[in-house]
Amino acid sequence: MNILITGGAGFIGYNAAEHFARAGRHVHLIDNYCRTGSLENARDLKKRFPKILTSSKVDVRHPAQIRRVIASRKWDAIIHLAGQVAVTTSTRNPRQDFETNALGTLNILEGMRICASQALLIFASTNKVYGNLERVKVKKGTRAYFFPQFARGIPESVGLDFHSPYGCSKGAADQYIIDYSRIYGLNTVVFRQSCIYGKHQFGIEDQGWVAWFTIAALYNQPITIFGDGLQARDVLCATDLARLYQLAIEHKDCVNGKAYNIGGGPANVLSLVQLLEILEKKLDRSITTRCADWRPGDQRVYVSDLAAITRDLGWKPDINYHQGISMLADWALEQEQQLRKLGLIR
Repeated sequence: MNILITGGAGFIGYNAAEHFARAGRHVHLIDNYCRTGSLENARDLKKRFPKILTSSKVDVRHPAQIRRVIASRKWDAIIHLAGQVAVTTSTRNPRQDFETNALGTLNILEGMRICASQALLIFASTNKVYGNLERVKVKKGTRAYFFPQFARGIPESVGLDFHSPYGCSKGAADQYIIDYSRIYGLNTVVFRQSCIYGKHQFGIEDQGWVAWFTIAALYNQPITIFGDGLQARDVLCATDLARLYQLAIEHKDCVNGKAYNIGGGPANVLSLVQLLEILEKKLDRSITTRCADWRPGDQRVYVSDLAAITRDLGWKPDINYHQGISMLADWALEQEQQLRKLGLIR
């Protein structure tokens, strides 16, 4: 089995590559290495799996580069993770956000249509395609916001509502991928991913809040709470997500042309203040934070309804957030030298 992973040196890419390489699959990563820690991730993977893992520097914004890679081998699956990942960055530079997320995805689709129509394309979309869920009632609990009418989370039947340049670019890509299955007969599946966290996530304040809070708390870095801290997400460990990617490849006829909401589900809902409480207990000390205004496009709460993906593939998360955060913290404690080198801690 040959697996191509775009954005393969990011933290989700690392976990996916590790999963397939351990299973003896040939994995090729492409990345432009613009994200903090991505070059280090790629080097580590190539060192660990020198015989079956390869990589190349490729930018999804350049169609000729993408077509060459897709035409270079018969791929069983293309896992498309490359993208601009932060709402805040998209508001500062919407053109770059569009070119990376929307145009970059179109380049992948066109490369597949011409050179790899047999492969399955797995796309990492986002819960941001549902916008602020203004028509869904939200209540404020003592430790987190919640949906009183959607106890199992948001189903795929809720209408799309793109907010922020990031929401628009990812939403456009999401819809293009569904339509290329319908119009051109490509094998595609969209995973509208909630909050993914895990080892090899070099989180920063703008993106990757679970990893950023964990790293900052461990190394006494300043933590800013935007809003009231009760905003909540269903968090999912990246190793569980990698397992889902494998199931999708093995049962591509079952998922072809569909979109699924993917996250930790109702059993793994975590607010900012709840994460801080977990970290304080692990560290046996208080964590000092500072407050700031809400950021644009920040949902009060988002929880994925996993009924559809569980029905079709039998998948659900195995790792609860207590286990996952403990694993993440243990990894971060081993990375002090690397974190200092990357400027994430002082």
